[in-house]
Amino acid sequence: MRGPALCAGFPSPADDFLEGALELPRWLAPNPPATFAWNIAGDSMRGARIFDRDIAVVDRSLKAGHGSVVVAAVDGEMSIKRLVVDGNVARLSFDNPGMPAFAVEDMAEGEIWGVVRFSIR
Repeated sequence: MRGPALCAGFPSPADDFLEGALELPRWLAPNPPATFAWNIAGDSMRGARIFDRDIAVVDRSLKAGHGSVVVAAVDGEMSIKRLVVDGNVARLSFDNPGMPAFAVEDMAEGEIWGVVRFSIR
């Protein structure tokens, strides 16, 4: 499980990598081939208790739903956001009231890459 730094704010180049594999017990990562660890850079997910320099453990095999914290590719940049579904409209948003309002209204421009299982501080 390896991953670059994941932007928790406005997208920026991400070039930090975890050193080596992160070995987790099966009850924490039931699907190891689909589970990855990402370094978090930024404060946009404070409401989800995910902070700058945490490690987010992301499972690509989980289905994202309303309220899920997800890793998404938006305009080619990987970022961590909250998925908000209102009827047939899906948005990605920050989870920090101190951040300016920002959402990706058109999911055709974004792709859900995986669902955050938990974070490690």
